[in-house]
Amino acid sequence: MNVILIGARGHARAIADVVKAEGLYRISGLIDSFQKPGTICFGYEIIGGEKNLPHICHDQKIHKVFIAIGDNYQRQAMAERIKKTVPGIEFVTCIHPSAIIGSDVKIGGGSAIMPGVIIVSGCSIAEGCLLNTASSIDHDGVMEPWSSLGPGAIAGGRLYLGERSAINLGAKIVNDISIGRDTLIGAGSVVLKDLPDNVLAYGVPCRVIRSREPGEKYL
Repeated sequence: MNVILIGARGHARAIADVVKAEGLYRISGLIDSFQKPGTICFGYEIIGGEKNLPHICHDQKIHKVFIAIGDNYQRQAMAERIKKTVPGIEFVTCIHPSAIIGSDVKIGGGSAIMPGVIIVSGCSIAEGCLLNTASSIDHDGVMEPWSSLGPGAIAGGRLYLGERSAINLGAKIVNDISIGRDTLIGAGSVVLKDLPDNVLAYGVPCRVIRSREPGEKYL
């Protein structure tokens, strides 16, 4: 089956490797509005920009895409635009073969499970989530849509991670923690208590540093 990747930067390169390793899809090309069509990126051709996607999907009879954008807010925004311009499009999920996924785990469409990820039994991973390299989430965790775990992040049991929130590289979260939507946890932090919506928090132990706006850059 053919799939189009939306994006052509570092995260897209990593996603392309996962797609190749999984072996379920063939990448037909990349969509990037900032590079000239015909440009070759990590072995794949830029076949157009976002505005060209409806025509490309129609002409090539491709109805599956993956949004290879690392930023949670931007990834969701792109998905919402595509849903309007290409009705019926399917956002595929890619799972690296080295990932370990327990029983009774639910994974929503458009999510990426990168190399070395561990998802323990009873977890619910909503649409568009990103579990980056060697991250893990213990039993009965919940990741709301478009949220993410950075490389090496470790979440204990019964985590609740709100919509679009991001836990950055190497952060650790103890059991029974709830994190609100659009909140960013800094790299290397140790989270010992619940955190609200719309904050930047980091440190050992992790503490709220300031408020943040949805869509504020963090990558």
